[in-house]
Amino acid sequence: MKHTFVICAYKESKFLENCIKSLKGQNVKSDIRIATSTPNEYIYNLANKYNIKVYVNEGKKPENVSNIGFDWQFAYNIANTPLVTIAHQDDIYLKNYTADLLKYKKKYPDMTVFTTSSITLKNGRIRKFGKVEIVKKILRLPLRCNALNNISFIKKLSITCGNPIIAPSCAYDKRLCPKDLFLSDFKFALDWECLLKLSQTEGRFVLSEKPGICYRIHDGATTKKSIMDNSRQKEESIMFDRLLPKPIAGIYKKMYQNSYKSYF
Repeated sequence: MKHTFVICAYKESKFLENCIKSLKGQNVKSDIRIATSTPNEYIYNLANKYNIKVYVNEGKKPENVSNIGFDWQFAYNIANTPLVTIAHQDDIYLKNYTADLLKYKKKYPDMTVFTTSSITLKNGRIRKFGKVEIVKKILRLPLRCNALNNISFIKKLSITCGNPIIAPSCAYDKRLCPKDLFLSDFKFALDWECLLKLSQTEGRFVLSEKPGICYRIHDGATTKKSIMDNSRQKEESIMFDRLLPKPIAGIYKKMYQNSYKSYF
């Protein structure tokens, strides 16, 4: 195997089995593992049904690291293959995902991050071209030129005006990425912070605008919870201040906050 899906399973998600089925149904097979910090009978039963090994995160979390960052780092660590995707239990991976990943990795050996566009799934309905999706496509334009997406400025440019990269669509090459990739005190924007870190190292961000996942929006999603408890607003504000002059950052903060209503 060259690639591993590690599913971050939390409590008893009714969407977990659909996620597993989508990984099992890939055109090109990968290793599949489950990582959890909330082991329970529901997770073990599904793991047994599909012959997947469960790894329980029993480590002691550092004080300056968020729970989600600690869990993602654990999931990242248990993959034994060069390439790893931290699969979100709510989402569905389209059959072409792994095949596209390996195709691009063969073409671009210096690829540190692979990412795809997504199809939004909300209330059981598919939404391909909402306002948020269109804006993200525009922000990802710098990565469309594969002759330039190994340049630090281009990689950073793609995430300067917001983070248009779909976190669960990302695969990372562990040989080229830092070992402590996800250790962060952020609860929501840790993937954005991670990409900023990787933009400053050698390697290429490769984008496939062919959808690789169905990204699910629902009431129990972490994204929606982070809006409700204001952690998303706080962390995005910090990231914009890092990337943009303050007057411009203020404009983007307001624009981003106006987009939150798409999650409700």
